[in-house]
Amino acid sequence: MNRIDALFARLRSEDRRALMPFLTAGDPDLETTSALIREAFRRGAHMIEVGIPYSDPIADGPVIAASYQRALDRGIRLGPIFDAIGSLRGGEGGPAVDGPMVTMSSYAIILRRGPRRYLDEAKAAGVDGLIVPDLPVEEAGPLAELVAERDLRLIQLITPRTPRDRAAAIARTTTGFIYYVSVAGITGERTELPTDLADAVGWLRSQTDLPICIGFGISRPEHIRALAPVADGLIVGSAIVRRLDDGDGQGREGLVDRIGAFIGELAGALPS
Repeated sequence: MNRIDALFARLRSEDRRALMPFLTAGDPDLETTSALIREAFRRGAHMIEVGIPYSDPIADGPVIAASYQRALDRGIRLGPIFDAIGSLRGGEGGPAVDGPMVTMSSYAIILRRGPRRYLDEAKAAGVDGLIVPDLPVEEAGPLAELVAERDLRLIQLITPRTPRDRAAAIARTTTGFIYYVSVAGITGERTELPTDLADAVGWLRSQTDLPICIGFGISRPEHIRALAPVADGLIVGSAIVRRLDDGDGQGREGLVDRIGAFIGELAGALPS
């Protein structure tokens, strides 16, 4: 069974929620990214979203966009990212990492690599699914077929502005889980989240049996506590990436411990 499916099957049977941190691959370097992935799982994360740096991010706010640029400026490229994930799966440098990992990638990167080659390399590395935010549902069919052939999952996004007929179509073609964008606009930390979020997710549940994971704007333990009753998973990105940038220069060990402590705090806010 695909690791994503196995995770949500287990969590649902236990009436628990998933915590899904986002990390930009190669920011500040791939060795630190690998150490952060290990630490995140150790501190209570259930799945890791690995951002593939891209020079023209689609929905990412300034914090994540800046992290992409830092990684690109340091020469981070797709091949070494897959190598790093494969090393984690193989247990190089520490215990083998078995938790689900998904890539967040522009479709332009996949096209440049060649969809079959990208998916083959992702599968060989131990990636479990893909989030492709700039791939319209009307054009997703060919990639979805290639993904299914490799027992990977194609996770698609639904936003508050997505018309309901389109949202239903996205839900029918998505696999793994639905990424529900909590707010219209780009990623970033927010003090408050929309009051109608529960109603929107409730309607979406009437359209699909897939897990629904909420992202964009989640940055505090209180957000986790507020959204856990309506979500199957909570995705935290900018709040982690900002802390990484703020801690630049303190050394890998200190940085990993600092981010790990924050992830542990978020995990502690999940209902047990």
